[in-house]
Amino acid sequence: MFFRRKANKGLLWLGILLPIVLYSCTVWRRPQPTAIDRQPLFQGITYSRQVMETPRPYIVHIVDIDLTTPGLRPFVTPKYAGIEVTKRGISKSHKARAQRTSDFLETHQLQLAVNANFFLPFKEVTPWHYEPRPGQQMNLLGVAISDGEVVEQVNPINLPPPPSICFTDQRALINPIGTCAEGTDYAVAGNLPLLEHGQPTDRLKKVIEQEGLKPYSFTVAALDETGTRLWLVLVDGKQPFYSEGITLGEVTDLVMELGADAAVRLDGGGSTTLAMESSRGPKLLNTPIHAKVPGKERPVGNHLGFFAQPIAP
Repeated sequence: MFFRRKANKGLLWLGILLPIVLYSCTVWRRPQPTAIDRQPLFQGITYSRQVMETPRPYIVHIVDIDLTTPGLRPFVTPKYAGIEVTKRGISKSHKARAQRTSDFLETHQLQLAVNANFFLPFKEVTPWHYEPRPGQQMNLLGVAISDGEVVEQVNPINLPPPPSICFTDQRALINPIGTCAEGTDYAVAGNLPLLEHGQPTDRLKKVIEQEGLKPYSFTVAALDETGTRLWLVLVDGKQPFYSEGITLGEVTDLVMELGADAAVRLDGGGSTTLAMESSRGPKLLNTPIHAKVPGKERPVGNHLGFFAQPIAP
């Protein structure tokens, strides 16, 4: 009886301490919050990291991409061609499946990748109770085009159309109403246009009034006036004392300071992920947080990636 009580007590303490130890390990594996100024990653792609302390701690990742660089081209998650047979014997073809950004990068041998469209279903309750799971069927919101093929084109009911960013012939265009011209090679969608002709959009102003000043994690795509220079701006969030996030107004000011003419908010929160190719496999440049675990990647429905040439020795 004595040994049984001792064993039960030991198991109780193990159940209490183990999650704390595991969480601490994930925290210590985060990149050190050190600033980086225009570090070349690949030909036509540079990376900067800003570490801010006021009005709260937050970390900004800025990828500057010259779309006219020889050998550089975009890529979007292709349509899933698998067939599933239901219990009733009905076959269903799924257009999108959930996948981590680093897995997308490795699967297609890309050099850089970020998360893109908003998606459904989504649930985040505990580190073990969440969806989507890797490989789960997804419904994308907005347009998705890969290699000239429309993967998805869904507009939410009773909501404004999701804005799109469309890539063709080494240029890109952000369309606030979500359509892409015929002949578009690749496209992804967000849910809110931030800038149009260099100025905050009316839709943005309305959302700011509703959401207030709550800091959050963001993934933003922005273009200059020529459509040949693309900025991917990601901000880590939900991590007290490390990076608590940025407000919607602050991230809009940031892309305006970069010189953006148009900008769109892609999926954010725990979906915010920036991955790059390295000699040891996919490497995360930011610290995503999924299911309340720092450094854990969320499987998402769509991605935007880039093929690029290595930096010359």
